[in-house]
Amino acid sequence: MKTINVTINGTRYEETVPVRMLLVDFIRERLALTGTHVGCTYEGVCGACTIHLDGEAVKSCMLLAVQADGHEITTVEGLAKGGELSALQRAFRQHHGLQCGFCTPGILMNMTEFLVHNPTPTDDEIRQGLIGNLCRCTGYVHIVTSVRAAADELARTGGA
Repeated sequence: MKTINVTINGTRYEETVPVRMLLVDFIRERLALTGTHVGCTYEGVCGACTIHLDGEAVKSCMLLAVQADGHEITTVEGLAKGGELSALQRAFRQHHGLQCGFCTPGILMNMTEFLVHNPTPTDDEIRQGLIGNLCRCTGYVHIVTSVRAAADELARTGGA
């Protein structure tokens, strides 16, 4: 067992965890932040568990909770600010960027970081950015459209 200190979605937590507990299990089971999903049985191939660790999109099923000690995490629950959806969340809703929604939290987390580093992506760049996220329901067309719309909105509003 090890005591860790993490900040998740702006809230500081001090928890004692088994040293082999995966970060995704800590987030879901200990903190009940169930927007972070497990889709590939802890193999790191589907992207459903993607979170931000110190602002970088990472797959939380590939990290131990103890590795997050002292770090800042954002989960999909932390994307909306003050009850206001992010530009990307609004675009997904408006442009039908999801079907069953299981993969959506991971895609939102991945594409949020992607747009920070590439604010004016081409559709091909968006598709490349989505390689680490598996969606079994869509052909990705609406996902790409949603990311494009969010990028356009962010460019018009100056990133607000």
